[in-house]
Amino acid sequence: MSSWRVLFLVLCSVLTPALCCNWIKHFGHLNGESLKLIKDMGGPLTEEQSPVPFPYRLYTRIQKEEVQSQLVFIRDSLKMISDLYSHDNLTPVTWDKVKLEHFLSSIHRQTVELNRCVPPSKRVNRKLRNYYRRLTRCTLDRTCCSAASWELIRKETKQHLGHLDLLMNPIKANDAASRGRSTPSQPIN
Repeated sequence: MSSWRVLFLVLCSVLTPALCCNWIKHFGHLNGESLKLIKDMGGPLTEEQSPVPFPYRLYTRIQKEEVQSQLVFIRDSLKMISDLYSHDNLTPVTWDKVKLEHFLSSIHRQTVELNRCVPPSKRVNRKLRNYYRRLTRCTLDRTCCSAASWELIRKETKQHLGHLDLLMNPIKANDAASRGRSTPSQPIN
């Protein structure tokens, strides 16, 4: 009988961070705030196409993975977005500096909160890391951080934040459903 208890405890410890992470329900609000800030901190988004194709296949593949892997992917994507804006030369941009700081703060908070939901030992997806390296190299590095390249980064960031929200929606729904099943039903008055 004690082996069943051990198995139960192991399963609970593995599933609890992903399914019962209290913060997951707040992701949509913070991500929405980040999307609004990225849109509002500058003028209209550029119509120019990025020299690095958006990684649609990567998002499609990660949707089929387990929840833990999806949360790690979301966390790592947010970290890499933050790293893009940590580049040394932001001087060419005419963005609202306060909104930029609020945006970076929001991204940082999401990353910190997701760190509490996933094990730190999980490695960054190699294809995701390579995508962000190519994006940096083909935009910022190639143009010496021109204002136009920063606008491309802002446009790509908005697209990623939208896809990360879509990726998180089923996780939030499953989390809410599991919480609903675990709470006793209240009598209807």
